Amino acid sequence: MKFQVLENYDFLLVPTGRNDDELEAAAEAIQNKLKAYDGVYDVRNSFSRGSQEIKLDIKPEAEVLGITLASLAKQVRQAFYGDEAQRIQRGRDELKVMVRYPEESRLSIGDLEDMWIRTPKGEKVPFYQVAEVSIGQGFSSITRINQKRSITISADIDSEKVESRKVVTEMNEDSIPNILSNYPSVKYGVEGASKDQADFLRQLGMAALGALFLIYGLIAIPTKSYAQPLVIMSVIPFGIIGAIVGHFLLGKTINMMSMYGFIALTGVVVNDSLIMVDFINNAKKQGLRVIDAVTQAGTQRFRAILLTSLTTFFGIFPLYFESSLQAQFIIPMAISLGFGIVFATVITLFLIPSLYMIKEDISNLFRRKKAIDQAQQAEQPEQVIT
Repeated sequence: MKFQVLENYDFLLVPTGRNDDELEAAAEAIQNKLKAYDGVYDVRNSFSRGSQEIKLDIKPEAEVLGITLASLAKQVRQAFYGDEAQRIQRGRDELKVMVRYPEESRLSIGDLEDMWIRTPKGEKVPFYQVAEVSIGQGFSSITRINQKRSITISADIDSEKVESRKVVTEMNEDSIPNILSNYPSVKYGVEGASKDQADFLRQLGMAALGALFLIYGLIAIPTKSYAQPLVIMSVIPFGIIGAIVGHFLLGKTINMMSMYGFIALTGVVVNDSLIMVDFINNAKKQGLRVIDAVTQAGTQRFRAILLTSLTTFFGIFPLYFESSLQAQFIIPMAISLGFGIVFATVITLFLIPSLYMIKEDISNLFRRKKAIDQAQQAEQPEQVIT
């Protein structure tokens, strides 16, 4: 591969949990595992320590008086930051009037410990009797998902050295479950390009099923048969196999554009088999035996089927060797179409006649069984009711 697209956040993992210590330890272990892959680089997370901060906690005596941590924090905020008392309009400007301690009474931790806390009954108690102060390090930012603390782990993947899907699969199935088994409070989910790829494949599967149903319906209506569309569409899996082989021969990885090519391929590869089946049906209407009709279809339509496929293949053949940036995005789709059509054409010339004969044998078997049952019913004497 001479060209690669390195998207930001090729791998994006979001572990969540309520225990901060376990969450940080799990995130670090996952990062170390990602760094062990050759081709995975710039592994980073959203966790970052902030500056030192004062942490408040209430004592058991405060609970007896009805003081909660929320009410304690609110009173401390009002004392040191201030509480809005009113707003005054001055021309186009609006001034806020804040009420708080004077500046000399809010400069140190000692000023905090000297303040008074009001209880729900209106009584005042010293701060140090109902609360305690500790110095800790805060966080520059805190992200939560469903009320749980989360850390985002992201990494970029060099597609020349390792496939992103391989990394995601191994991390999801083996590495992450083993790591998180030591941290029961931590859960995780995959986001970013990995999640987008999973969603894309799910939606693409639904689109593929819809396309197959539409193709089946469009073939069943003119042929007036339920079985013949299945015979015609039997070449679709072989076309996809040819597309995969083409990617392997040219050293290209299968990506989203390749998947689009697979979907387009399903509507193209049925053309050759449809031509052959239509010829067989017309020959049968003219009174030929099935074996003769199948033989003539393979010989007389060989050139038309082969030329149709080869013109398509060689029409997009120059794209395989195009080195421009714009062409790199459509080369995987061209490989899917070109190699899929050629591979399906070879299969069509042998598979379709064989399947058609098998279909006719099964149909004849059911017709003979039905005829035998009708004959047996006709031989039974009629019961006369007296």
